[in-house]
Order: sequence, then structure tokens, then C-alpha cells
Amino acid sequence: MSTMIMSACWPLQDMSATQKAVLISLADNANDEGVCWPSVPKIAMRTCLSERAVQGSIRWLCSTGILSTAERLGRSTLYTLTPAAYAPPQQPRPADAVKYTPQELHPSPAQAAPPPRSSCTQNRNRTYKEPSAEPPAFLPARFGQSIGEAGEKVSVKTQKEPDDEDRKQACRNIWLAYSTAYFDRYQTEPVRNQKVNAQVNDLLKRLGKVEAPGVAAYFVGINDSYLIRECHAFGALLAKAEAFRTQWATNAQVNSVTARQIENTQANLNTAEQAKAMIRKEGSKNAFL
Repeated sequence: MSTMIMSACWPLQDMSATQKAVLISLADNANDEGVCWPSVPKIAMRTCLSERAVQGSIRWLCSTGILSTAERLGRSTLYTLTPAAYAPPQQPRPADAVKYTPQELHPSPAQAAPPPRSSCTQNRNRTYKEPSAEPPAFLPARFGQSIGEAGEKVSVKTQKEPDDEDRKQACRNIWLAYSTAYFDRYQTEPVRNQKVNAQVNDLLKRLGKVEAPGVAAYFVGINDSYLIRECHAFGALLAKAEAFRTQWATNAQVNSVTARQIENTQANLNTAEQAKAMIRKEGSKNAFL
């Protein structure tokens, strides 16, 4: 697996979850030049997709410039990833349609009825009290019901915020990176439940959607005795997320043995500095000065 290719592929947007899964699977197999040659059945097994879906995603990735293929006689296809050349096709936007209010499309019976007949007892100067707040124009009135009454009784559901959809997609990317690396190491899927979902969301808040997937995949490859005993549980990643992010960014793993070695080295340096200070204090009386 090339950390450089994987890190360049994770932030790419404007693609479906299926296409992103196939892209990450190829990046996980690629070397530093972006070259790999996994078979379609292997990609389908790793991404839990059908072979037809994998082939369709490969064709789409080729159309964006990020992927190129080379057929090899009697062997699997050779794939080359170029994240810098990614250019997703722009979807044409339809022309704005003429908008009409519900009252214009469906006039109420009161609007189509003829004007009332005049009467000698009718108060022609009657004053009508206007409502203090105008109801929304998108709330149609039922027959025999004023628009004001309809506005009070009808509740309108607001659309989901785009930020919420982005958050869900970012969480899916984090879990895809973690579960793919987990399966490669342990040959089984990690446990996912409500508690783990909350931990994935917390990791997104602490590291952001760009770096969190790469850190999650890197975490599973750390060879630390405690993490191995815990089978690289997601909670262990969340407990020291910032420290693992630093190790991922510097590509330098620090486990308990490495930490003790650094600690012992520093202790030896401190002892040497103390000895040098004592020698300088004794001056010419010391034979080593």
C-alpha cells in the first residue's frame, strides 16, 4: 500500500460511495507510482460489491482521468492511478422552470365564486381586521378554511441541512478506510454498533474529514503490544487520536518499547550533563579537565 497515493485519493469528492470504494481499494493495492493489478473478483470481495458494479465504477473512474487501464494477455488488467488528473464530469443544470404559487395552480372555490348579492341591510363600509402575520404562500387553504387557519394547523418539514449529509459521507469514508485495513490485517470485519458509530463521529470532529480516513487506516498497521491485544479497537484510536495523527503525518510509529528507549537515552544524556557540570566545578583539581 502506498501512503502517498492513499492520502491523495481520500479527499476527492463528487463521486458515489460505490465509486469511492473501488477507488480506495485500488489505491490500497497501488505502489508509489500508482500501479496495481488486482482482479475484478478480488475488488468485488474487498468492497462487498458485485462484479458488475465494480466494472461500472472502473469505467467511470477512467472517464474522470484518475484511472487508466492496460490489458495484459492471460493476466489481470494493469491499473494506473493519477489522483492529480482527477476531473469529474460536470452535470448540466436544467433551465429554471417557471414557478407558480399553489393559489395560481389550484385556486380555492372562494376565488372562483361570483360576488355576493348586495342587500339593503348590508354594511357597505364594514371594516375587516387584517391578520397580524401573513401566512406562508406555500400553505394552500382547504375548502371552507381560511389561509390563516391553514397556516396555523399545517406543519412543514424542513429539508435536511447539507452539512449533515456531508458529515454522514465523511463518517462512511472513515469507516471504509478503517474496515478495509482491519480486514487486510485480521481477515474479518470489525464490529460496528451504535457505540462505534458515535466514536466515528467523534473522530471526525477531532481530526476533520480530510485526515481522519488516512489516520484510521494507518492506526490498524501500528504494531504495539497493547493495540494488538485490543485487536486495534476503534475506541483505542479515539482515545489518542491526535497522537496517532502525528505518527501518521510523520510516518514514525512510537510504541511502548520505542518510548522506553527514548526515555533511557534522555536519562543517559541527563547523567552525562550532570557529570560534565561537576567536572567544570572542580576546575583544575580534576584530572579529566
